[in-house]
Amino acid sequence: MPDLAVIPEIAAGQGITLSQAARRLPSNRGGRPVHISCVLRWISNGVRLGDGRIVRLEAARVAGRWLTSEAALQRFIAAQNPGAISAPTIRTPTQRQRASERAARELEKIGI
Repeated sequence: MPDLAVIPEIAAGQGITLSQAARRLPSNRGGRPVHISCVLRWISNGVRLGDGRIVRLEAARVAGRWLTSEAALQRFIAAQNPGAISAPTIRTPTQRQRASERAARELEKIGI
């Protein structure tokens, strides 16, 4: 089911094709543009965030083709960047070992 926020935007004439959406994004693949199949993947599968949530690009089927909007593209990007971007926490080998031992003890307690 498409997200309902994009439908009024498309109906108001703000709809863009997936090709147009792909061209609006900069490439990070050696100068090659973002492919339309990538945009379709963002609609169908979404992008998994670090916390496990999945964010999908809002789009709707209109006369047999997918349309999205500039605003939906902005919401998609914003949802992947909530607040300030922070670097992932990197554990030291000692911290990883202690966490592993702690998990093993907890599993042993419950009989696994």
